[in-house]
Amino acid sequence: MTATADQASAAVLAKAAHENFPVAPRFLPRAWRDDLMAVYGYARLVDDIGDGDLPPGGADATLLGVDREQSSDRLALLEALEADLGRAFADRGPGPRHPLLVRLVPTLRRAGLTPEPFRALIEANRLDQHVRRYETQRQLLDYCELSANPVGRLVLAITDTATPERVRRSDAICTGLQLVEHLQDVAEDLAQGRVYLPATAMRRFRVSENDLLAPSANASVRTLVAYQTERARRLLDEGAPLVGSVHGRLRLLLAGFLGGGYAAARAIADAGYDVLAGPPRASKGRLVFAAATALRRGT
Repeated sequence: MTATADQASAAVLAKAAHENFPVAPRFLPRAWRDDLMAVYGYARLVDDIGDGDLPPGGADATLLGVDREQSSDRLALLEALEADLGRAFADRGPGPRHPLLVRLVPTLRRAGLTPEPFRALIEANRLDQHVRRYETQRQLLDYCELSANPVGRLVLAITDTATPERVRRSDAICTGLQLVEHLQDVAEDLAQGRVYLPATAMRRFRVSENDLLAPSANASVRTLVAYQTERARRLLDEGAPLVGSVHGRLRLLLAGFLGGGYAAARAIADAGYDVLAGPPRASKGRLVFAAATALRRGT
């Protein structure tokens, strides 16, 4: 692997420290940590392509075999990534080109993973290139089915704990996490031309997009954000029994995921639901407390 490839991978994996939840904490078995970081690296790469957040210079495009003149073409990069994903799953052939997919291959083999959740993440980012608004909450939840829920399903598959009920609970947690993240990033998303607040809810609370451009949220925006935060919190509550359905270190990991969602929702509330002045983030202390609370609820 070249120095450029190493740097491309490191830049993506370093973002794990800034998530709302622990990606692969050290208390997990080494094999699980390796597999979770491999899946995280892939998911983060997909999102970085879709958001236009790849490091400058076009190294990732080169690694994926995309011509330099297309190095900023997000759809071309996503197509190339999907082709590389196909190579990662192929029994024969040259194997994937991008180092993050090379890293993913042992995980695919060890856990017997299928392509569907990985392709869903790519499809979510394709949607982001031409779907900029969501009319209803149902449409937004359908988007989360592609953009968030596959990650939880992959965690269950890696740990060999998937059942239909656990998948249902996991989907609720992952969607709740995604909705909370959308609320934290309202201003950032709008700067990229995207609004993840349902239009029906915006009309209900008399919020316009011009309101979202303000440096701080007015009363109507705060009420809308409070309403959406409660919707996300109810999804986290729906998924919470997942924690108590598993044992050992996996229970600790899932409590961390769930606690991260609760802590982020609490940070939004503590900011008075003003998500425009800056993304409300939970402190490490608040994250630990929320994870411990989630763990106690699951015992």
